[in-house]
Amino acid sequence: MSADDSTAGSATTEATTEATTEAIRQPTLGPLGWARWTWRNLTSMRTALFLLLLLSVAAVPGSIFPQRTIDPGRVGDYLVDNPTTGPWLDRLGFFNVYTSPWFSAIYLLLLVSLIGCIIPRSRLHWHAIRSRPPRAPARLDRLAAHTTFTYAVPPAEALAAASTALRRRRYRVHSHDESSVSAETGYLRETGNLVFHLALCLVIVGVAVGHLWGWRGDVIVPEGQTFTSTFRSYHTFSGGALVNPLTVPPFSVRIDRFDVRFEEEVRGSQFGAPRGFTAYTTTSEGPGTATSEQVLTVNEPVSLGGADVFLLGNGYAPVVTVRDAAGTVLYRQATPFLAQDNFYTSVGAIKVSAASPKMLGFSGFFMPTVDPTFANGPVSEFPALKNPELALSVWEGNLFPGGRSQSVYTLNTSELTAVPKADGQPLLIRLAPGQTYTLPGDRGSISFDSVSRFAGLSVRSDPGKGLTLVAALLTIAGLVTSLLVRRRRVFVRAAADPADPRTTLVTIGALSKTADPGLAAALQGLADEMAGRSSGAAPAARPERT
Repeated sequence: MSADDSTAGSATTEATTEATTEAIRQPTLGPLGWARWTWRNLTSMRTALFLLLLLSVAAVPGSIFPQRTIDPGRVGDYLVDNPTTGPWLDRLGFFNVYTSPWFSAIYLLLLVSLIGCIIPRSRLHWHAIRSRPPRAPARLDRLAAHTTFTYAVPPAEALAAASTALRRRRYRVHSHDESSVSAETGYLRETGNLVFHLALCLVIVGVAVGHLWGWRGDVIVPEGQTFTSTFRSYHTFSGGALVNPLTVPPFSVRIDRFDVRFEEEVRGSQFGAPRGFTAYTTTSEGPGTATSEQVLTVNEPVSLGGADVFLLGNGYAPVVTVRDAAGTVLYRQATPFLAQDNFYTSVGAIKVSAASPKMLGFSGFFMPTVDPTFANGPVSEFPALKNPELALSVWEGNLFPGGRSQSVYTLNTSELTAVPKADGQPLLIRLAPGQTYTLPGDRGSISFDSVSRFAGLSVRSDPGKGLTLVAALLTIAGLVTSLLVRRRRVFVRAAADPADPRTTLVTIGALSKTADPGLAAALQGLADEMAGRSSGAAPAARPERT
């Protein structure tokens, strides 16, 4: 071949390549095409599962970092202790995880994805329910389960018997021709699947309703005192984004008597175990309304003003009086102490902001039944009031540094100084009921007057709880249905037996859309019933199964 021929061949190849490249040019997606692609990917089941996993991962910071809706005091302490990372975490919403924009975006995308999955599947399921079972295949012996036997009746009667047996098993039966019968069952499987996904959407909606319009307030009420529900009366209050705190229902609860029973007879691990908590209350729905006496226990809340009042905690509230050097009462009230063990060794703080020239603070322990030797430190030997005692240290200075909120059970000692005894040794005050201690340096005195109990009340209003409960039950019902119901198709063919024209050769084939270990047994039961075994009659001929 000459050089001119080679050059011509090369030019021809290049021209062909360019023409092919132009012919395979791919179309470009416009705005509508990209929108359709985005919607299809968002509404795929794979995306829904990924968003569900992402939602569970996004909820993890809510259990690691303190949340403002639960304990704003701890959030403030965290920000002070972590001046570098704390503000950045606050900007990113790690202290308000469940109301943060990124968490809301995840569950809203999940809701949209689920709805996008449900609508087309519901349309397909509706058409499947209304459609007829498909025509029987020509070769039933190629199906996953099949059997063949002879029947001593004409083919038409054999098909009629097959139709009757299938309808008895709740199959939908249709005959496309005179030699076969098609049947299908298990539509409830897809129905349960759709109910499950729809109920999951309702759960998300119910939780969102609770977060937007629900609220919760916690308060400690000593025995003999009355609590009136107003926004400022709660010790902690958290409300949804659409809740107006000024619209809290103005009911009232008075703790008339609070009874607690502990195990005293049995020694060992059950000694001191609680046996019952009962608060006898006088309640009112609002100013000017009638009062009623109600019993409040741990598992029996009281409903007032559309909110539920729960009994969540209890403990002791020593009644303490603090006077200045002139005898003027600066502080007198029942101060709750928080139990630290099963025997109610409790910690607490007494904050006297009216003291002058410096505020006074007392922190320490209350023991309902103290070990007077303090051999193991300030501990209680029994949870009931048998030998109560207060053990306190004294502090002075600024009780509320930075004006931040703090726990009622502890002192923030960052701007406080411990008060020593006159000889300079650490001061520890031990008081039994009725005793008074004179503070050093003309700071006044502190008296332990008596002990009362307190009840920890949690008031909750969740308008979405009814919807969430119904949706959760529907979720369980739909899931159980989708797991237990099998989608099956059964086909029956009947024709004259070539070996014996007086009998009919019946062939039954079945298949399932999912793994179905009981398919063969169901097919065999149908064949046995048609052959007369289920009624105890003898078959015309022994079935031949393959």
